[in-house]
Amino acid sequence: MTFKNRIKKPIRMANLLFAVLALFGSCNQSQPDDELSAYLFTYFTGNGPGEEAIHFAVSLDGYNYRALNNNKPILDSKEISTSGGVRDPHILRGADGWFYMVVTDLYVPDMGWKNYAMVLLKSKDLINWESSKVNIPETFPEEFGDVWRVWAPQTFYDETTGKYMIYFSMKQGDEPDIIYYAFANEDFTGLEAAPQQLFYSPTDNAAIDGDIILKDGTYHLFMKSEDGEPGIKLALSDQLTEGYELVSDERVDCEDRPVEGSGIFKLIGSDEYILMYDVYTSGRYQFTKSSDLQNFSVIDESISMNFHPRHGTVLPITGKELKQLIRQWGQFDDLLIEAQSASLKKQNVVINGNERTIELPLKRGTDLSAFDPEFSAWPGIDFHPKGAQDFSGGAVEYIFSIDGKGEVIYQVSAAMDHNPVLEGYYADPDILYSKKTGKYYIYPTSDGFMNWSGTYFKVFSSDNLVDWTDEGVILDLKTDVSWTDRNAWAPCIIEKKIDGEYKYFYYFTAAQKIGLAVADDPTGPFVDSGQPLIDYKPEGITGGQEIDADVFTDPESGKSYLYWGNGYMAAAELSEDMLSIKKNTLKLMNIDNTYREGTYVIYRNGTYYFMWSEDDTRSPNYKVRYATSDSPLGTLTIPENNIVIRQDAAQEIFATGHNSAIQVPGKDEWYLVYHRFTRPKGIDMGRAGGFHREVCIDKLEFDENGGIIEVKPTIKGIEPVN
Repeated sequence: MTFKNRIKKPIRMANLLFAVLALFGSCNQSQPDDELSAYLFTYFTGNGPGEEAIHFAVSLDGYNYRALNNNKPILDSKEISTSGGVRDPHILRGADGWFYMVVTDLYVPDMGWKNYAMVLLKSKDLINWESSKVNIPETFPEEFGDVWRVWAPQTFYDETTGKYMIYFSMKQGDEPDIIYYAFANEDFTGLEAAPQQLFYSPTDNAAIDGDIILKDGTYHLFMKSEDGEPGIKLALSDQLTEGYELVSDERVDCEDRPVEGSGIFKLIGSDEYILMYDVYTSGRYQFTKSSDLQNFSVIDESISMNFHPRHGTVLPITGKELKQLIRQWGQFDDLLIEAQSASLKKQNVVINGNERTIELPLKRGTDLSAFDPEFSAWPGIDFHPKGAQDFSGGAVEYIFSIDGKGEVIYQVSAAMDHNPVLEGYYADPDILYSKKTGKYYIYPTSDGFMNWSGTYFKVFSSDNLVDWTDEGVILDLKTDVSWTDRNAWAPCIIEKKIDGEYKYFYYFTAAQKIGLAVADDPTGPFVDSGQPLIDYKPEGITGGQEIDADVFTDPESGKSYLYWGNGYMAAAELSEDMLSIKKNTLKLMNIDNTYREGTYVIYRNGTYYFMWSEDDTRSPNYKVRYATSDSPLGTLTIPENNIVIRQDAAQEIFATGHNSAIQVPGKDEWYLVYHRFTRPKGIDMGRAGGFHREVCIDKLEFDENGGIIEVKPTIKGIEPVN
């Protein structure tokens, strides 16, 4: 059956130039071009104007993806749809040498969530596409004239019939969404017959976003189902078009939030599968992995993307197809570079396509006069010079070329800046100077996990506040803490001499409670107390969380105090043994509406300074403010101009917050230790930037009246401290 508005001529996109370089273990250049060696990710980006369109990204390993066409659509939605928008793209390699893609025909800004059609596309080369529209109520008025939702079509090749089955969900009247199927006609421009129901919910609940994969003779249907707890469910059958039964009504996804748009694919040359899905209420995507298609584990920390996808699918492609895609939808101002040199701070490399510059941050001690970035190129890309170059006199000119299509010059510079001070993702840094060892220590949150889901704490040591040594894990919730195993956040520590021996009291957040562990040395081993120290709200507090402890010893009295809270600042004196608080001293400090979390207290020249973080750690505007008092539990005086540190957009430094501070022993010399979004990628991660943070140190200074002078965050950082 054919239908109206078919576009008979292929849509041809103008050729663009593209250079992509990336760091992976292998660039697969040694593999023949006709073998599967890469991945194509097709997706849309959102519900707003212009966001419902087909986008392409590519990957060499199935984990790290880079957008093509500068993350702009590869087809014009207005030309291929009835509504002006398309979403939920699914792509399939056909058995006949063609590629098939199907999409939802929907433009949310005009239509809300009601739609009536889907779009069928086919291509010989992934570049030029023919498209057709299928309006279900118009095509099948007798059976489906009252349909008002046609969502998320996908295609599966049926070897028994030699036909392509298209399956999708539809909603009729007040009935729940149901997954249907129909076979495409011979030229993939329409449906042979009226759709038939594919999946039957045992409880007659809605099911959408089906995705089928065949493994060991069994068809695995992943879908968003409302059976049991809503989420991604799995149904199995030994036949493609019937007999699907749920494995259980429990979710196979690894989320506790709403998800949709499951996409399952097998890694090339592996027995492992990746199931990805759209955590749409949180604005993020989650990737999970499995070898049996029933038990999945989250691998978000292994995934990178320079775009924010919505409901998409991944297709393994050959080296030849990858080159075609890059040649077609590339741009020289979107030159994506990473490098292999062990001397690089890899996550802080800055590529500015508009200015044609690359900044390479190096570890201390690197020889600038003979440094090789060890660039790694995708297939079809080349560059020169190669090998070690002299960066000591300034930028070095590099030329990148694409298979005879042209070349571009980038000025590549290298420098040994000191921020961030720790390599990797860490946040909420608490700093200690140990009298016992004569060293500095940073105790951070282990970051880089979605939703702050880390479960362990580490410590780093330094003689000079610039060169830091990873001393390893000092407390693991899963093995060392009996009362919880989740959300290891925002620790603090203090050194106390008790009965002539140094002890280290480590207060940490876990499961939104404050715990306590004790050690004889700054690097542990730390032994948990066996129960939370703070697991209740102060009287009068109904919101917020019991997190972000700070411990402070008053140099005037020798007494120690604990501060904590989120949305409120609680304070109490600690017992002499540091193992409990004196509840009769517990009070709520008089904060203002800028207070969010992250209290930190210091003492200087008779004044107690209380610092805290404002806004959300996922916000670029996360910042630090302060107040003063005449005692550790005294009334706070909040200056009119009380910002300690905030973002510097000109330097691409954002979300500077949750700080600690350190005084150089014997000197009136202070330093602020804080976290920021990872630079330069954090600002483009959306709210996920708040899970990918870095620890920095800059100088903290005071004016003649004792006020804190606003700290300007830097890339250069501080010089080594004696």
